[in-house]
Amino acid sequence: MASEVPLRSAGLPSPEEVTKLLAAEFARAGYEIEDVTVVGNVNPPRIVIVADGDEGLVLDTIAALSRSASELLDALDDSAPYVLEVTSPGVDRPLTAERHYRRARGRKVEMTLSDGSSLTGRIGELDGGALRLVVADGGRGKYVVREIPLDGIEKAVVQVEFSAPNRQELELAGCAGPDGEREAQA
Repeated sequence: MASEVPLRSAGLPSPEEVTKLLAAEFARAGYEIEDVTVVGNVNPPRIVIVADGDEGLVLDTIAALSRSASELLDALDDSAPYVLEVTSPGVDRPLTAERHYRRARGRKVEMTLSDGSSLTGRIGELDGGALRLVVADGGRGKYVVREIPLDGIEKAVVQVEFSAPNRQELELAGCAGPDGEREAQA
């Protein structure tokens, strides 16, 4: 979970210390710390916290988390000056945990399966360690739902879409409301 760049400056907390100090505060706000990086070999040193939650991160939330993290980190006795960055994982972060798939429901994903095959589809519901993936079925506008065991996925990355998703795909993924509009992610 935490990564550390070698040669970090004396007086900066370790990634593990940052995580331990901030995890409860982030959890109270409804977010999890995905990763912490302490970079001490730059001027000024940096502490980068990657956080995520079921509702995603918006600028107001990032600002609030940054303020509370800064207050807690500044209270450390021997803390050296640093730049704090609180950020979201970004769309290019590989999906590695069940919560990542849950949060990406309705999004298009490209994945590599453990048998070496590749698959592109729209993330649907999770059920008993398996992911329902909506994939194109040959002809234009036809889709089927494939059930993929999570432990059978080697790599999965959300794809950026520049056009609105197909209504049928969203319905099969369980993400379209009665009027066909994309529902808020739960």
